[in-house]
Amino acid sequence: MKIKYSINFHKALTFAIVLGLMFLYHNFTIGAWVYLCLHGTYGFLWLIKDSIFPDKQWEQEIPTSQGIITFVLLGLYWVAPFILISSGTVPPLPLVAAAIVVNIVGVFLHFTSDAQKYYTLKYKTGLITEGFFAKCRNPNYLGEVLIYLGFSMLTQHWLPFVIQGLFIAMIFVPNMLKKDKSLSRYPEFEEYKQNSGLFFPKLFNSRISSKEKTTA
Repeated sequence: MKIKYSINFHKALTFAIVLGLMFLYHNFTIGAWVYLCLHGTYGFLWLIKDSIFPDKQWEQEIPTSQGIITFVLLGLYWVAPFILISSGTVPPLPLVAAAIVVNIVGVFLHFTSDAQKYYTLKYKTGLITEGFFAKCRNPNYLGEVLIYLGFSMLTQHWLPFVIQGLFIAMIFVPNMLKKDKSLSRYPEFEEYKQNSGLFFPKLFNSRISSKEKTTA
């Protein structure tokens, strides 16, 4: 099976899981509804994204057992809605507004940078050094972190932040470093690395020379 099957199944179930928790705990407060809209919509948008511009790293074949383990680990992301809905906690409106803003910015960065990468590499291979990737080498990962940060903010609990931190440390950072190692085969990578951040945009640096712009 492909690893994306576990990921997509998790995304597809999220709306039903959150809605089910709302009915189970009879919690239909604003925090629960906002969480349902944000996380549920993100799951559906992910499925649309995968059908239009899929990420090739999720196309790799894995044993069925590994696919099951992947799904179980992704299930940790459902801890946030469980805490929020089962506790009956109602987040204050300013926090709700802040979480929505963070989440929307995250979705924008994640999906648009993935689209740029997919369509650029579809027609030309090499480094991508402009657009979303001009100042940040992993804007898609930054976007995904912001998405789940918005979810965690709504819970007002420390555990979702810890879970997100573990995913960052055990999956995101190793993948970003692996990507850097792969891109280092290009002679222009060192200068690009000096002018871009691994995770956060590098806003104050020298500009990339014109010959390096999008050898993508």
